[in-house]
Amino acid sequence: MNDLLPMVYQELRARAGSYFGNQPANHTLQPTALVHEAYIKLVRAPGTAWKNRAHFCAVAATAMRQVLTDHARRRVAAHRARGERGEMTTAMYTPSQDATVDLLSLDDAMTKLGKLDARQARIVELRFFGGLTVKEVAGVLDVSTSTIEKEWRRVRAWLIRELSDENT
Repeated sequence: MNDLLPMVYQELRARAGSYFGNQPANHTLQPTALVHEAYIKLVRAPGTAWKNRAHFCAVAATAMRQVLTDHARRRVAAHRARGERGEMTTAMYTPSQDATVDLLSLDDAMTKLGKLDARQARIVELRFFGGLTVKEVAGVLDVSTSTIEKEWRRVRAWLIRELSDENT
């Protein structure tokens, strides 16, 4: 872990920074803090052996998703406790950086997807939160890139429907 983190720290920091691209500068969770909180989760995970950089980034993606969603849920609860209306959640960019999605809506959709197809939910997590390429996701999940490409197309369509249904 101590050898691997310096090699991927800047990449994780850049990925974390992309989550906050459309947030105000005084957002209560900053990219560096996100990476550090995810790191704490990673070092507390018992008996984890990292196979390679992509495997480490995959596990880090899960940790960052947990930190981000926990933070967003606490913010929503705090706003509600003060009697404020509206959900104050984090919007994050899609892997192609061409749109944003609401973090909590995405997390809810991923939880639902995980019950339908765990591998597809993992693909979304690795692409959104890990920033992994299709080839890297294929390596982490030990399947062909064509399988990931096919499932990524399918799951993107499902997510678009699922997230747009929430807004209607």
